[in-house]
Amino acid sequence: MRSLFLALLFTITATPAAAGDREDLHKLLTHFLGKAATDSKAHQRFWAEELVYTSSAGKRFGKSEIMQGMQTPPKEPITMSYAAEEIDIRLLGDTAIVAFKLSANDSSKGEQSYYFNTGTFIKRDGEWRALAWQATRTPSTN
Repeated sequence: MRSLFLALLFTITATPAAAGDREDLHKLLTHFLGKAATDSKAHQRFWAEELVYTSSAGKRFGKSEIMQGMQTPPKEPITMSYAAEEIDIRLLGDTAIVAFKLSANDSSKGEQSYYFNTGTFIKRDGEWRALAWQATRTPSTN
């Protein structure tokens, strides 16, 4: 009986924190995607230093490569924008898995493409950071 009471007490007290963490991760993701194409500060804040990123093209790299790419001035105007759909956040203490469908819109070509993304986040010093990332282009619906 005591074990049941402690489990129930833990569930009740953990729920508000979990809801807050879910909200924080949702906000972090949507803020990041809104600025991802143009803002190096958004990338600096979002990615953990130890990041392992596997792109939809099968390339693996880390935060330093992402940051180098953000420092290079674009040769053409930036026409890409990103948004998240079907966001699924799973909390495991100070670790979280965030899976979603990424919508990538290229306004210059009038093209939209979709990717399944899964990120593993870790909470350090009260801030969530993406530690691992996997992007996969969704199958064509043609």
